[in-house]
Amino acid sequence: MQPVDLTTLIAACSEIRNHWLPARTEQVYQRNRFTIAIALRTLNTRGWLEICWHPQAAHFCMGSPPPRSPDTFTFSQQLIHQLHGLALVAIVEVAPWERVIDLQFAPRPGESALGHLYVEIMGKYSNVILTDANKVIVTAAHQVSQQQSSVRPIQTGQVYELPPSLSGAVPSKSEMRSRWQERVGLVPGAIGRCLLKNYRGLSPALVQSMVRVSGLDPEQPTTSLEPEDWQRLFNRWQEWLQNLEKLQFSPGWTAKGYTVMGWEVIKQVTDIQELLSSYYIQELDGQEFTQLRNQLLQKLSSILEKLRLKARTFTERLQQSARVDIYRQHADLLMANLSAWQPGMKEIILLDFETSKPVAISLEPEKNAVQNAQKLYKQVGKLKRARGAVEPLLNDVQAEIDYLEQVEAAIYQIDKYQSTADLEALYEIRDELIGQKLLEGTQYIRPISSADSMPNFHRFLAPSGFEVLIGRNNRQNDRLTFRLANDYDLWFHAQEIPGAHVLLRLEPGKVAEERDLQFTADLAAYYSRSRQSTSVPVVYTQPKHVYKPKGAKPGIAIYKQARLLWGNPSQGAAYVNQDSSN
Repeated sequence: MQPVDLTTLIAACSEIRNHWLPARTEQVYQRNRFTIAIALRTLNTRGWLEICWHPQAAHFCMGSPPPRSPDTFTFSQQLIHQLHGLALVAIVEVAPWERVIDLQFAPRPGESALGHLYVEIMGKYSNVILTDANKVIVTAAHQVSQQQSSVRPIQTGQVYELPPSLSGAVPSKSEMRSRWQERVGLVPGAIGRCLLKNYRGLSPALVQSMVRVSGLDPEQPTTSLEPEDWQRLFNRWQEWLQNLEKLQFSPGWTAKGYTVMGWEVIKQVTDIQELLSSYYIQELDGQEFTQLRNQLLQKLSSILEKLRLKARTFTERLQQSARVDIYRQHADLLMANLSAWQPGMKEIILLDFETSKPVAISLEPEKNAVQNAQKLYKQVGKLKRARGAVEPLLNDVQAEIDYLEQVEAAIYQIDKYQSTADLEALYEIRDELIGQKLLEGTQYIRPISSADSMPNFHRFLAPSGFEVLIGRNNRQNDRLTFRLANDYDLWFHAQEIPGAHVLLRLEPGKVAEERDLQFTADLAAYYSRSRQSTSVPVVYTQPKHVYKPKGAKPGIAIYKQARLLWGNPSQGAAYVNQDSSN
């Protein structure tokens, strides 16, 4: 993940100063453990200043409005208590070439600041600290005790101190090329690393881009550079310093991230705030997606392993109960042939009533024939009672396994992060498992404002132009099948295989062609547990023939009057890839 460097921070601050100062503070909302959003109102508009101190993604920019769910964090409550009604009147870099900015709040423009919000964008040491007019710390996003850091503790009531200065020379536009080259090349090494070691205010992303647009390789040793190579690199160095001095920036997307310098841009943008907000939302959501997906799969795997073990135990007990008829037959044969028994016998061979074939019956020698028969009858009763008790238990366990395999299949189908809809689908699955008491509720649950009003179904167009909707999880499957579907639609599902509910939406009087049915069946096969198969049986019927059993878990449905098609998962994958490329 690309961190915010000094150049990006200066560019973001410059743009915010030009468009958002002064601004009244109206609200503070904390999105999660690492991000707050401050509502600012100017004479013309209202927006949200986003401040994030995440260890890998600390950033500072204007962002999107937060969700409407309650904010339960104390840090945001402390901030709004101190800043409400004050105006953001200045954004100041507290020291040259340091990634620390001072947001100053005053009753109105032109008056002395009553509060300072220090935003420290420093990787894993990033922090947000509020002080009063005398720079006494009022609150901090992350407090640091004396035991954690004897160099710079951060505690309420202490006087705020700036972070220790970085090492390295301060870049200067007036520095001669010969002196600059001498400093960079003094200790031979890769040109990229030498620049980073010798000067402040640089980041790996900035340096690598600077070196590449100079026609060089960042890993190229300094000893291999010719005079013209040094000159091209120095020209880019001067260009960087000049843009910083004049606050001239060219934001855009690069192949690996973003830039505000206009170097290696593959897509130019005009708004630095939108660029930063989009990039870090995408990166943080992608990181959260991977972590949450792995957590859910691990938890499901653990639960399913225990359930399958329990199912095997119940199955073995039922297999034992299958000997009921054999024990009863042996007991009946003994009672019918009491005269054939002799004292001390360990086994007796008698003829079967129906087949007249010899049947060997084990005996206990200390018991007579009647006692051995009575023991067999007792075993018959015991096994019959066990069957009556175990069968419903096995059915319950198997139903739980089927349900969790359906959930697991839904997670496997969301195999990579492409948009916020993918993360929201995982959060819906997590909420569902919490509701089923399979997971414990966590303290920080990201709110999903659109989950109920606007589900993010997979959407495709069939060859004839009909819309195809596919549920991403059980919650969406239920909504699709039992709330959204109408009598004109067709409902598809992989036959007796965990998978998504698929709806082919038809207009009144319209009839789906064979190619539309096959298109939808291919997608239903792809969004099933049998995605890796060459062919998958898919059933389809009208939604009125699909029912939810009483008390059934989310995503469970039964159907009747269904027809069968064979879906091709690989063809379904081709439709998915084609849709994503468009």
